Amino acid sequence: MPRPKRCRRICGYPNFWSFAPEGTLNTETIVFKLDEYEAVRLIDFQKLTQEECAEAMGVSRATVTSIYESARFKIADAMVNGKRIRITGGSYRIDSIPASAKISEKGDNIMRVAVTYEQEMVGQHFGRTEQFKIYDVENGEIRASKIIDTNGTGHGALAGFLRAAEVETLICGGIGMGARNALTELGIELLPGVSGNADQVVSDYLAGKLDYDPDTECHHHDHEHGEGHDCHHGDCGTHGCN
Repeated sequence: MPRPKRCRRICGYPNFWSFAPEGTLNTETIVFKLDEYEAVRLIDFQKLTQEECAEAMGVSRATVTSIYESARFKIADAMVNGKRIRITGGSYRIDSIPASAKISEKGDNIMRVAVTYEQEMVGQHFGRTEQFKIYDVENGEIRASKIIDTNGTGHGALAGFLRAAEVETLICGGIGMGARNALTELGIELLPGVSGNADQVVSDYLAGKLDYDPDTECHHHDHEHGEGHDCHHGDCGTHGCN
């Protein structure tokens, strides 16, 4: 039985999630994992040694070497053969957000919908969301669903997590302006002001009869920030992955 991968600590989500060459009809896409992105960022951009990178990511030097070599080959393949790059997935941890390895990469024909989740109901405070329920939809039908713990880490990290999980639509209750802006920047469709059973809400959405209020806001600022914090690039190299 293979040993489970140890999660790799990344300092933050990327600002840009995909890259495409100009002047080519090649639609082949390379999946560039978040731990690969982090290794390239630390070694090539921040000029850390591989030992320093390993310490920052909470893994061994040999693991960093393997991640880095994989990342560099993918970059070379994209440049030489005119392929697109899409950043997503990997075995990683950022603050208390769970590893994206718990969520499988979605297929090309899958639409991914997330709901703020609290005891089978739609959670009403996005910034303190402790769980999302994530639904994979194909041809208008739910094919799979999974509940993911988040520990309520604040709107910036939660929005980044949803983007890393390839969520396209979020259904929620109350949500503040900061979270709205974060989701908009990441291209995630927002359907706020929803209450009721989460499974039924998603079924209503797929049937085109979801009752939501686009003007709903959460005015409790502490709900937007929660107990956690977003770690900014450059100042989180001393924490390891548990």
